[in-house]
Amino acid sequence: MGKQIKLTAKDGVTIGAYEAVPHGETRGGLVVLQEIFGVNSHIRHVADDFAEQGYHVIAPAIFDRVEPGVDIGYSSDDAAKGVAIRAKIKLEDTLADIAAAVEAASVSGPVGIVGYCWGGTLAFAAAQHVEGLVAAVGYYGSGIAALPKAQLRCPVMLQFGDQDKSIPLADIEKIRREHPDITIHIYPAGHGFSCNDRSAYEPESAKLARERTLEFFEKNIV
Repeated sequence: MGKQIKLTAKDGVTIGAYEAVPHGETRGGLVVLQEIFGVNSHIRHVADDFAEQGYHVIAPAIFDRVEPGVDIGYSSDDAAKGVAIRAKIKLEDTLADIAAAVEAASVSGPVGIVGYCWGGTLAFAAAQHVEGLVAAVGYYGSGIAALPKAQLRCPVMLQFGDQDKSIPLADIEKIRREHPDITIHIYPAGHGFSCNDRSAYEPESAKLARERTLEFFEKNIV
């Protein structure tokens, strides 16, 4: 369904992206943010799935500033590589790349954003700092609680697992206190529960989280 495209950020840097366009009527635009494993087959599948629901999807390759074309799996070596690349990327640069993706998706109407793992943290940061978003969903973003407090520009929904060793429940409560208006769902699952390529995949939680995400976008991407 999708194809590879190029995006140019406001600082002139060009990165790759995966674009998936619906066959029928378009509900609006949607930016899908990767985990630390690049725009791999799982993220492309996620993008295709949202396109099947009617969204014009852009999944920016936000590792490209450090290492273009990252597409890796979920082994321990892959995770170590992903962590090392992520450590070299500045948040302000990534937000500029996300803004370019939002602009590209906006040709199809209002734009939402959804991110997974590192992308979940970035979706929340984008809801704080990137113009043009009408809704944001973050899945198990372990860095959200540590982000400096800032006003959210759009409605936000967050999804966490209660067995996620990288996100203490105290962090989730901190987010609730600082942002009482956002929607937070907690599932009987661990980190990465929505990814069927991970050993932590929990199908019932993933199914419910997907349903809630689609309902949230249907309500807000209008």
